[in-house]
Amino acid sequence: MAEIVLGIGTSHGPMLTTPPHQWGERVKADRKNPAHHFKGKTFGFDELVALRAGDGLAAQIVPEIWEKRHAACQAAIAKLADVFAAAKPDVAVIVGNDQTEMFTEINNPPFAVYWGETIENRWPDAADLAKREPGVELAMKGRIPPEGATYPGQPALGRHIIRNLMADNFDVASLKGVAPGVAAFPHAYSFVYRQIMRDKVVPNVPVALNTFYPPNQPTVRRCYDFGKSLVRAIRSWDSNARVALIASGGLTHFVIDETVDQLFFDALSKRDISAIADLGEPIFQAGTSELKNWVPVAGAMADLGYKMTLVDYVPCYRSLAGTGNAMGFVHWQP
Repeated sequence: MAEIVLGIGTSHGPMLTTPPHQWGERVKADRKNPAHHFKGKTFGFDELVALRAGDGLAAQIVPEIWEKRHAACQAAIAKLADVFAAAKPDVAVIVGNDQTEMFTEINNPPFAVYWGETIENRWPDAADLAKREPGVELAMKGRIPPEGATYPGQPALGRHIIRNLMADNFDVASLKGVAPGVAAFPHAYSFVYRQIMRDKVVPNVPVALNTFYPPNQPTVRRCYDFGKSLVRAIRSWDSNARVALIASGGLTHFVIDETVDQLFFDALSKRDISAIADLGEPIFQAGTSELKNWVPVAGAMADLGYKMTLVDYVPCYRSLAGTGNAMGFVHWQP
């Protein structure tokens, strides 16, 4: 029986791999967005500035604070990387999401499991890069090695997970590769490869949730149950492998809501997701939907009875509208 020796939850936002003095570059895209999700509703950029005028955000977007918050995030990432190395897992299962990197609206499953032999992580061509939002190419340097990379998958475990999830009534998509022309593997996973595994990538199984795109987003409670099924599948694998289970995504963004983040951490510490589910699905849209990547891992860790350690919580604001990314870093161990 395989043994889950470690759980990790990490944010993966572009601000983590962008020098702090350039965080403001993303505000150009923020201003163009007519529908920022916040408190279950949508707002234009200027509407958010007015709505949050009393939140003291001007003090959050000065260079000194950006430098301090960026340094705190780097220290937390380094801590998680040290914890991962010390646990010496043989295999990793990474729960993340896809943002039209592998899938499109033509075909976008609620759950998918990758069980290919290899995972390619290479730079897109110049035409693709030119279409990206300001600041994205800069952030990609923290997710893709300069020369690109080929990583090992773990097809035996991936196939076993698919079979067991299907037996538990989760109809998952089966992925043995990506579509032609897809160069960079989704950033939810490539961030983990470079930053948490420090380019020493163990064989792994990427698990993708459609958190972003209606109409088939799984609910919070469905994601929690999915995690419980996932942990049963991993532990029933006929192997003596040491497995790390990693959640990649979140916290609240592209508009930060510290109230939701703190409620989320409270739910994780209590091993009870009810308060989060009760917030309602309108909360979990856009970037904040990536909290659902953490929920399956939280469900798994609750079943295992592992203790959660909060490494850090760092809200990284970049504008008077409250746009940015709240960053969270935790690990669970026996």
